[in-house]
Amino acid sequence: MTMTVSHLAKASAVTAETVRYYTRLGLLVPSRDPHNGYQLFDAKQLKRLRFINQSRSLGFSLKEIAAILEHEAVGDSPCPMVRDMLQQRVPAVEAKIADLQQQLERMQSALAQWQKMPDGAPDGHRICHLIEAWEQH
Repeated sequence: MTMTVSHLAKASAVTAETVRYYTRLGLLVPSRDPHNGYQLFDAKQLKRLRFINQSRSLGFSLKEIAAILEHEAVGDSPCPMVRDMLQQRVPAVEAKIADLQQQLERMQSALAQWQKMPDGAPDGHRICHLIEAWEQH
């Protein structure tokens, strides 16, 4: 079974440009049709693309995915490295979530205050009185 870029993209729910980009990065390795030079992808490349997509959904960067694939290519298990990467990343994601939660609370507080305030017209001294008058509690 061989697929063109567009068929591989459709089978993996990504865009054709994503397939081309991953190919340029060396994450996907197509063969060439000798008659027309088109890139052709086999079932192994489909599996690889699905792996890349799943890795991205877990927060791995393309550079990290390339390192994982390199380990696998030489016969080493990338699992210990993958586990370590996520263990290091979890605290940063937790901190980011906490920051976003605080930002959401500030936004909700501002909206609650602004519901009681009239719209202001530009007067040359203020840009938006809602933001300028907002008080954090």
